[in-house]
Amino acid sequence: MQITGTIKMDKRTKNLVKRLNPGEIAIIDHRDIDEVAAESLVEKKVLAVINADKSISGRYPNMGPSILCEAGIPIIDDVGKEIFVLLKENDKITIIDNEIYKDGVFIKRGKLLTKDVINYKLQESRENIGVELDKFIENTLEYAKKEKYFILGGVELPNIKTRFKNRHALVVVRGKDYKEDLFTIKQYINDVKPILIGVDGGADALLEFGLIPDIVIGDMDSVSDEALKKAREIVVHAYPDGRAPGLERVTALGLKAEIFKAQGTSEDIAMLLAFEKGADLIVAVGTTSSMIDVL
Repeated sequence: MQITGTIKMDKRTKNLVKRLNPGEIAIIDHRDIDEVAAESLVEKKVLAVINADKSISGRYPNMGPSILCEAGIPIIDDVGKEIFVLLKENDKITIIDNEIYKDGVFIKRGKLLTKDVINYKLQESRENIGVELDKFIENTLEYAKKEKYFILGGVELPNIKTRFKNRHALVVVRGKDYKEDLFTIKQYINDVKPILIGVDGGADALLEFGLIPDIVIGDMDSVSDEALKKAREIVVHAYPDGRAPGLERVTALGLKAEIFKAQGTSEDIAMLLAFEKGADLIVAVGTTSSMIDVL
């Protein structure tokens, strides 16, 4: 195998895909590549993926590497984090089997993830799932004790203009199968006209379907400027102590936002907001649905 191409590199895959062009090589630092990340790389039609970390560590069965493999995209795995020092954005490199070269000079060596290797790792991870489940349960109970106020109504809700009474709310997260699910319920959206809540990149998912988000909620790390500018309201997820790193980005765009101080994930508080504001029904797309999604 020999592949030559221009590289784009980022330690956060969801940021990288915004800059990737078809035919480029993606360099990432992503342990246990998930389905959403893999599908986004496939959509960008990358030539290959070079991962500084382990694409499948064996902790739990993540399907991202299988998706890339089935799409015919080679994965050079676990090359080490030094790759981000040895190469820079837009360098032209050549991959020969599992080795990386620039201008004919050897740079790094990784592991070529074949279908057989991926399947072996998946089987290994299925055997380990009991250990991870035990850790997951203990962790869940610990957080339940710490954050019981969150469940018992001790959270101050943001002052928003959108009225939820007598309406449905659709919460969209750019997670597993979000495109298929949005397509499936498009008629429901047209008929019922629910309040559209995009959780970070979920706002861009709505735009992909020609829908304008009523509310964008999250820490603002993976939503586009376009989605923020088009949204009718913005709610920035803040830490319980009031720190809201995402607010700086919003204000830099000349936009206004409300602050929601709360523990938990942004999809958690999106559904909490819809519930506490009186939505008749909450429909969720792309949200966390299993232990593996959380891991």
